[in-house]
Amino acid sequence: MQFIDLRSDTVTQPTPEMREAMANAPVGDDVYGEDPTINQLQAKAAALFGKEAGLFVASGTMGNLCSVLTHCGRGDEMIIGKQSHIFRYEVGSAAAYGGVHPNTLEVRRDGTMDLNAIRDAIRSNDEHEPSTRLICLENTHGGASGAPLSAEYVAQVAEIARQHHLKLHIDGARIFNAAAALNTSVSELCRHADSVTFCLSKGLSAPVGSVIVGTRDFIRRAHKVRKSLGGGMRQAGILAAAGLVALHTMPQRLHEDHLKARVLAEGLAQMPYLKLDLESVRTNMIFFTLAEDAPVSLAALSRRLKHEFNIMATPYNDAQREFRLVTHTWIKQEDVETILEAFRVVLSSERAASPAASD
Repeated sequence: MQFIDLRSDTVTQPTPEMREAMANAPVGDDVYGEDPTINQLQAKAAALFGKEAGLFVASGTMGNLCSVLTHCGRGDEMIIGKQSHIFRYEVGSAAAYGGVHPNTLEVRRDGTMDLNAIRDAIRSNDEHEPSTRLICLENTHGGASGAPLSAEYVAQVAEIARQHHLKLHIDGARIFNAAAALNTSVSELCRHADSVTFCLSKGLSAPVGSVIVGTRDFIRRAHKVRKSLGGGMRQAGILAAAGLVALHTMPQRLHEDHLKARVLAEGLAQMPYLKLDLESVRTNMIFFTLAEDAPVSLAALSRRLKHEFNIMATPYNDAQREFRLVTHTWIKQEDVETILEAFRVVLSSERAASPAASD
């Protein structure tokens, strides 16, 4: 059964070209630095971002953790958004494995943190306080409707970091979406960052992996952290091969996903019981809330979409009655009208009125 899966862009599957590249990839032992395909991917990623070197890792979480632990020592502090993926969805790993303390700030609707709030959060030299070492940004920001951060904003944060001898890390899981939305390059968006992690397995559609980029010295130290986390892999060029195809073929089509999200959002915004801010739909994410008086519950809406229309969509925040829909390469343009019609049916009082239809 073929589902229209809107839960995340992590559900994307490798393209035929990726599968062919994986089957034919030259490989070696990457722990010895001898896998030519991984070496090629790391060099390609570094060049794209204007950095000196790259490091292939198993996941975005591993990439962020390696970066934080490379920048910070035990008891150090990082300034990070309260709604960020690192803080909310990475199992407290920076604290658990590195003893790194998060100092959290509110993230605004545009994905930014207030510059003055960042300045105020930097610790003094008081011996009672932890030492601030790192500022973390997220671009695009999954906790702010997929908002892209501009190069100008990143430069402003970087300047604050430089003035206080701090490092700047960007969780760029969807940085290519940000570049597409802002009509710029990832190198421009990350010019002032000391390190960046980006995912190959979201909108870029590769099956596995992320890459960290930074200076050669930073990557050398991050390589050792990766090893300590069990991230050393052997003939992993079969994974890197898909990543190379992803970098070559996928970034230039991401605007198509953004257009699908926009058309879908405009249709949903016209429906009763759904509250949706169209201005927030700038990349491939749509967030909306379901009204209290809706004829279906969150669970019933999700269940009926799945069982009646083969559409996968799950609540994002039950307490706030919030859904998130994510478009990607496996959502076709013709699927958008199918999705809209499914929502019309499920939200119609006639269909939802029966006890079986609602909770």
